[in-house]
Amino acid sequence: MAVGRVGGVVTAFDVVEAHTATLVVDISFNARGESHAQEITAALESLPGVSVRKVSDRTFLLHLGGKLEVQSKVSLRNRDDLSRAYTPGVARICQAIAANPADARRLTIKRNTVAVVTDGSAVLGLGNLGAAAAMPVMEGKAALFKRFANVDAWPVCLDTQDTEEIIRTVQILAPGYGGINLEDIAAPRCFEIEARLREMLDIPVFHDDQHGTAVVVLGALRNALRVVGKKLSDCRVVVCGVGAAGSAIIRLLQSGAPGDVLAVDIDGIVHKGRPGLDENLTWMAEHTNSEGVSGTLADALVGADVFIGVSAPNLFGAAELATMASDSIVFALANPDPEVDPAVASQHAAVVATGRSDYPNQINNVLAFPGVFRGLLDAQARDITDAMLLAAAAAIANVVPEPNPSFIVPSVFDASVAPAVAEAVRGATAKKDVAKG
Repeated sequence: MAVGRVGGVVTAFDVVEAHTATLVVDISFNARGESHAQEITAALESLPGVSVRKVSDRTFLLHLGGKLEVQSKVSLRNRDDLSRAYTPGVARICQAIAANPADARRLTIKRNTVAVVTDGSAVLGLGNLGAAAAMPVMEGKAALFKRFANVDAWPVCLDTQDTEEIIRTVQILAPGYGGINLEDIAAPRCFEIEARLREMLDIPVFHDDQHGTAVVVLGALRNALRVVGKKLSDCRVVVCGVGAAGSAIIRLLQSGAPGDVLAVDIDGIVHKGRPGLDENLTWMAEHTNSEGVSGTLADALVGADVFIGVSAPNLFGAAELATMASDSIVFALANPDPEVDPAVASQHAAVVATGRSDYPNQINNVLAFPGVFRGLLDAQARDITDAMLLAAAAAIANVVPEPNPSFIVPSVFDASVAPAVAEAVRGATAKKDVAKG
């Protein structure tokens, strides 16, 4: 009755412990959301003699004990199996690898294993939560690797946010992996970590917040431009947010020779004369904004053909949209709340995309990273290049043969995406001669 009075619906009532003076029960109920569940909990706790021990929901229950496990690929049924999988037989394998280290890719899990590395400094859009709190995201990432590309990935959550410690730790862990996926490491530190690890390791290093986002954005933009009948070389592109994702998008965009790109951050349009530019923003100022424009985001949007937002929610509205060029393209990717209301954007722009699953054209990194790593691992790549990323973007776009305003990227559950991306990356790897000989 208490649950019903505050709008909840009891679906199960199970006695789990019975004592002479107390009774422990599990009460399952439907609620409208987290705040409603809290209201129901308060209603229960207000009852005399009732104490609520623990509150959980289906999402929390899914995470109990974590989302990953290790499963052996070989049977250990008897002494003979054991002698070959472990001692003494395994000694021969160790000696073979010592004699020829390249055999580690052939004779160990290295050939199909990726480390998902984070320091917990930029977890989703939640900020600096630390290594332990980042674990559920890294587990989820590993589960996606397995589900979409049959890649064995493992969370490596580091209890340090010191650049040198992160680099050294990844360096000494690297022999056990065929690739490194950096995840949720805050900018600008992530740029240096990635660059230096690429220099010192003989396996590919991929920062998904940068390159995964950039690959999917470019694939989607390629199809959006087909829909509106424009060429990138004729377009003025505004990229709002110049952190990890925005910087990578801009750098990869440059390979397509856009008409012009304006980078915008919290302090406005990035230009050469703006004081206080760090190393990343200095590069942006030198490679974008050919006319030296200054001002706000609203100023940047005037006459723009494309807006790509990877920044913050609710930055502009209908008035600013109306100033953009005809048949404009709006990618408002801040999550969960975009830079502009998608419903409002659809009234002005020809094509609208978000990072959300409840609107058409979801820009989701899962379209990129599983297939990218599948291709890298299959090719035994030792590096990753822009040519591979561009090939991946083109492959994602090509999965949609006839794009329209509501369908410029494939579904994340389209089984053809990861194999297409993997094949494209393998091809680009061979062309650029970055695979192991």
